[in-house]
Amino acid sequence: MEKTSTKDRILTAALDLFSEKGFEATSIDAIAEAAGIKGPSLYKHFKGKNDILDTLLEIVEDHYSKNFEASGKSERFQTELPQSMEELTRATFAKINFTMHDQMVQKMRKFLTIEQFRNPRIGTIAGIHSIDGLHQMFRGMFSVMMKSGILVKDDPDALALEFVAPVTVLLQTYDRDPSKEKEVIKRIKAHMKHFADTYGKKD
Repeated sequence: MEKTSTKDRILTAALDLFSEKGFEATSIDAIAEAAGIKGPSLYKHFKGKNDILDTLLEIVEDHYSKNFEASGKSERFQTELPQSMEELTRATFAKINFTMHDQMVQKMRKFLTIEQFRNPRIGTIAGIHSIDGLHQMFRGMFSVMMKSGILVKDDPDALALEFVAPVTVLLQTYDRDPSKEKEVIKRIKAHMKHFADTYGKKD
């Protein structure tokens, strides 16, 4: 088994603590203790807490981008938009499933939720991942799907918001209480089915 490096242990400990207590409430000594090292030893690897945060943001962003884009894509549709409402629903749920259950992403999402009102930079990042970035992605996707006759003609901006916002709220419900996972998944699937039934182009 490959031994985990001290730097990786520090990052893992920091993400755990940041997601539980927030940034300000987490001390360098607490991170070091959780990583199994002495406080001063941490500075051999990072300049301080902000350096740890910057590194975590880069790592999680890269991890999220690669895996979010890959999830839900068959080999056939690696570079294509969904060709039906069924495919949109299937591919979107696969992305949601990744977002819900990937531990690194889930912990970072909790941290962003805690810190978004304290730190403008974190607030911007939280907005991108919780609503703004997804809204933009689906707005562009729905615009093309309307032109292709898969979706009914409507306002792609409004439809993207209608599609994304309930999922964001339900993910927050799951983050607060993971025991509601089955209920949350059922409601997400029902929401996506309702959206497909309402806005899918009828032959």
